[in-house]
Amino acid sequence: MSETSQPMIDEVDLILTNARLRDELEPYRDDSIDDPTTRSMPLQKENEYLASILAWERAPALAIAQWFDPPLQIPAPESLDDAALSVELQRTIQQLHSQNIKLTYTDHLSDRQLYRVIYQDILPACEKKVDAPGKCLEWRCVDDNDTYLTYYASPVERRRHQEEHQAELPKAKRPNFRRRLPD
Repeated sequence: MSETSQPMIDEVDLILTNARLRDELEPYRDDSIDDPTTRSMPLQKENEYLASILAWERAPALAIAQWFDPPLQIPAPESLDDAALSVELQRTIQQLHSQNIKLTYTDHLSDRQLYRVIYQDILPACEKKVDAPGKCLEWRCVDDNDTYLTYYASPVERRRHQEEHQAELPKAKRPNFRRRLPD
């Protein structure tokens, strides 16, 4: 076997993998699979993209609490004093991170408010659990544009929003509860 035959074998493997992925994706066919930009991708990248779509399609939709074994149960916020709640919040954030759940835009919330968001909104939320390297579920802990514009939007984003919506902007503020979350 010559040294030049190895890349040819790799190319054939990539083509076969691409065909297999497209066959497996046939029942889920939509615009994301037929996206013309995938044809301009290198074959290896296209296969990674198709594999990620297939993983998404096959992933079970579960309450986030059910992503854990055993299911994640945390005490009700009203049952904890401030010190115990802060400890439980840090433990819970680490557990969420262990399942690739990343919390963002949390610095405007007190520990109790963030814990309540996790308890009432995040843990019962039904989401697809996709086990793919480098993929995470990003949970943005901001409910409305005003909060985002007040605490998190850059000056450029604020100006763009004002121009697009011809609206008065809330005063920009620094969040009160700066915290370091796992990346």
